[in-house]
Amino acid sequence: MAAPTKICSVFRNGLFNGKVAIVTGGGTGIGKAITQELLYLGCNVMVASRNEERLRKATDEMKKNITSPAELDHMQCNIRKEEQVQNLISKTLKRFGKLDFLINNGGGQFPARAETFSLKGWNAVIETNLTGTFLCCREAYNQWMNDNGGVIVNIIADMWKGIPMMSHTGAARAAVDNLTKSLALEWAESGVRINSVAPGSSIYSETAAANYGDPKIFAYNIPKIPLKRLGTVEEISTSVCFLLSPASAYITGETIKVDGGGSLYSTMIFEVPDHKKSKAYTWKDDEETKSKL
Repeated sequence: MAAPTKICSVFRNGLFNGKVAIVTGGGTGIGKAITQELLYLGCNVMVASRNEERLRKATDEMKKNITSPAELDHMQCNIRKEEQVQNLISKTLKRFGKLDFLINNGGGQFPARAETFSLKGWNAVIETNLTGTFLCCREAYNQWMNDNGGVIVNIIADMWKGIPMMSHTGAARAAVDNLTKSLALEWAESGVRINSVAPGSSIYSETAAANYGDPKIFAYNIPKIPLKRLGTVEEISTSVCFLLSPASAYITGETIKVDGGGSLYSTMIFEVPDHKKSKAYTWKDDEETKSKL
């Protein structure tokens, strides 16, 4: 059996001592890395996920690796359900007495062409990735941050050139990017900062590889990444911790792209087939069309 990975951080020990965070989707992949680094830095964490059994197992595992005074708790929560989100915030406040940080990492999607989406499938992705994020933000603000301030970080995606085969999540993540900017302005007067982190499609995690069914799908991106390698979940986690820290006290409404430069280059593994369906426009064509009217 492989030895457990030693948790550490580029930030100083105790940076978040006494702080309290909620991490949605905090039991696997990127969310788990964020949770572990927060615990290492002394932050008390409530992790939330829809899958109770998987969440409990992850929580038990992470508790064994805590090397700080931090405490970890977990709660089943479907972020698409308003009442469950309200309960998540209120029970976290009851458990820890406050809420300093909210990390909206929970989400989900499936690959398919847009014309094949059922309305149910489309709504499931939009409600999870957009509406769920909004509900968590709203409840954190209304129940605590309006009066006490705080920091929110939303995890989105590299969607600036579209996400073919996953247009539902592309639409939702783009909306969260805009929501981040809007809330940063509306809630600044309450002492709330809100930013986003956009992991590139080249961030590898075992959870993501399992979800997409082909671990090699990530490697296809490497030639199209300027840094010529895959990214790690730790590189997302440390970006989140930076945005939560005093080092970013003058940053709000922004999105950090963690993608090895991929959003500046070409990360598309989707290819448009050759076709002759695009007809050029000329003034001659316009005159001929008018003459037929």
